[in-house]
Amino acid sequence: MAHPLPATMKRIHKEIADVKKEDLGNITLLPSDNDLFVWVGALPGPEGSVYEGGVFNIAVNLPPDYPFSAPKVTFKTRIYHMNISDQGNICIDILKHNWSPALSLFKVILSLSSLLTDPNPKDPLVPSIASQYTRNRKLHDSTARQWTELYARPKPPPPPPPPRAAPPKPQVKQGKKTIRTSGGSSSRGDLIVIDDSDDEGRGRRSEKRKRETLAEIDLVDDDDAAASTVASGSKRRAVGENRASRPTAGSSSRRPIISGEVIDIEDD
Repeated sequence: MAHPLPATMKRIHKEIADVKKEDLGNITLLPSDNDLFVWVGALPGPEGSVYEGGVFNIAVNLPPDYPFSAPKVTFKTRIYHMNISDQGNICIDILKHNWSPALSLFKVILSLSSLLTDPNPKDPLVPSIASQYTRNRKLHDSTARQWTELYARPKPPPPPPPPRAAPPKPQVKQGKKTIRTSGGSSSRGDLIVIDDSDDEGRGRRSEKRKRETLAEIDLVDDDDAAASTVASGSKRRAVGENRASRPTAGSSSRRPIISGEVIDIEDD
């Protein structure tokens, strides 16, 4: 591109400011991020026209001597129109011999919107569409609507992602725990059984504790056994739960026994 004129840069900045002040409605028009000579825009199909519901993207290229030369405007979205070619070129008088430095890009966009509503069959760029327009208007309008639906209809936004399900709660396996504790002496110990299973699905936790106590029993010697009222034969002494025989004087031996154990004592 040739070096732009100072008047050109001044005019471009003025049009940028004017576009920000104008009420464009659904029309968009603005320069690209990295080149003030390349503008982009979006033109919605006029209400009541065969292009209603569509959005047509356009590109605008400004010459180095703008506004003394007309801008080049093309449609980037395909459209079924007698004054717009398949390549997006536009046949409109203000972009050719009727261009004036008094015109602006904003007025060009408004003229394009009017062209969609009122095409010009006397100066067509696509003669076949112009012929169909004059001879079979119903077919022309039906085809134009189909193209609008196919090429210019904005695609709906994607649906929002479904909410993430909460992670399942970890299931704790319930069962029985057995803990054995030992006391200070070696002759006594506690056995504790804890049952933390559910009680028939009602959520109640029962705890069973079983305690096993080791008892001691004294074995008497033969002399003490002779003094007892029991005659010769076998003697049996049952030790109940949590009970132990008292130690007797002169006992010759002692060992721990478990509750409920039965011990046979043979007399000589």
